[in-house]
Amino acid sequence: MKVSGKVFKYGDNVDTDVIIPARHLTSADPEHLRQHCMEDIDASFAGSVSAGDIMVAGKNFGCGSSREHAPVAIKASGISLVIASDFARIFYRNAINTGLPIMECPEASSRIGNGDIVEADFDTGVIKNITKGESYQAAAFPEFIGKIIAAGGLVEYTRKELGL
Repeated sequence: MKVSGKVFKYGDNVDTDVIIPARHLTSADPEHLRQHCMEDIDASFAGSVSAGDIMVAGKNFGCGSSREHAPVAIKASGISLVIASDFARIFYRNAINTGLPIMECPEASSRIGNGDIVEADFDTGVIKNITKGESYQAAAFPEFIGKIIAAGGLVEYTRKELGL
């Protein structure tokens, strides 16, 4: 599977309270969360992001609380992939559980700029910066994670596997 989109770039230590501020956790509805995603560090994000766009960040993306609201908000916004130097462990697991594709690649994280057009192949781990004519290598998704992502998250994957 491949995705392609415009990049929204952020720095290191983007925590879950910045991804979806706690004051907006009055609902778990993805549409509500989408409207407030990233608003404390990028007030224009919700109105600027398009389906398929890609988020790129630095180190320790998703640190902070363990709430699943953060990857749900990102996914609901239309982001097709988050690339970071590395992810906080609980965010990594929550992203997979909710079906939000993520890739760790320090080189891509440092070289890709805001507004660049990027394409990524989940099967090979190749990330292409179309704007700069560069390629970076991330780890490809293991088969089981690819199946969870393709299903839309762990709950949907489990339903499919159980025939529900």
